[in-house]
Amino acid sequence: MSLYDIPLTSPAGEPVTLADFRDRAVLVVNVASKCGLTPQYEGLERLQKTYGGRGLTVVGVPCNQFLGQEPGTAEEIAEFCSATYGVTFPLLAKTEVNGDGRHPLYAELTKVADASGEAGDVQWNFEKFLISADGGVTRFRPRTEPEAPEVVAAIEALLV
Repeated sequence: MSLYDIPLTSPAGEPVTLADFRDRAVLVVNVASKCGLTPQYEGLERLQKTYGGRGLTVVGVPCNQFLGQEPGTAEEIAEFCSATYGVTFPLLAKTEVNGDGRHPLYAELTKVADASGEAGDVQWNFEKFLISADGGVTRFRPRTEPEAPEVVAAIEALLV
């Protein structure tokens, strides 16, 4: 099964997959509204606006596993993202990225090593996984800003 076929859930509880973005680069990011890294939403939205027309889709995956920093309901999360950061990219339902309840998408993504060669658990909110149209994955740790040169270069290498 490809990453694009793994069942996911929309904020409304509907089944979805990444298949809608199969011909695009997808930047999957576990997000949280009450984290010191929350301002990264601004950079993520700029990436969506800058590269969306060229084949990138940012997908936010709310996660409450890191000190309870995403406590809201789906509606509260969506409202916060829209009102505070002008987020237009899609969000999924709240998802577990580590531990026994780790979602199958993250079971696959966390097998991928970062630039230092380290794979394994998501370290914190705002860890980024760039998925190419052919299913290849590049991993960026939470403190790597969305518009860091290495992220932008990796995105541009995948776009038409």
